[in-house]
Amino acid sequence: MPPRPTDAARFLPLSPQQFHILLSLAAQPLHGYGLILDIAERTGQSMRLATGTLYTAIARLEDLGLVVESSSDDRRRFYRITALGKAVLEAETERLETLVGYARGKRPSRVAR
Repeated sequence: MPPRPTDAARFLPLSPQQFHILLSLAAQPLHGYGLILDIAERTGQSMRLATGTLYTAIARLEDLGLVVESSSDDRRRFYRITALGKAVLEAETERLETLVGYARGKRPSRVAR
């Protein structure tokens, strides 16, 4: 049974490929080639996933319960992000935003405990 959405932090950090796949699927279900095109376009062609890399990452995301196959036809399998996948994507985005803040010298204030 996949972990509950509150367990999102245990999946971090994501690989760049996993992050971009989840980011693409957050907008809409896509098939493999659609994912390759979307990621390449969004990254200005700096990330062009080979099919082997893509399907290895998708299989891992499926095993983790972050992505599921939503439908298929004779030629394509479509994938969609799960509720847990959305929670993990949000947690990873927050983690990356914090890192960028540190890199730019804008350290987040610490909460007194």
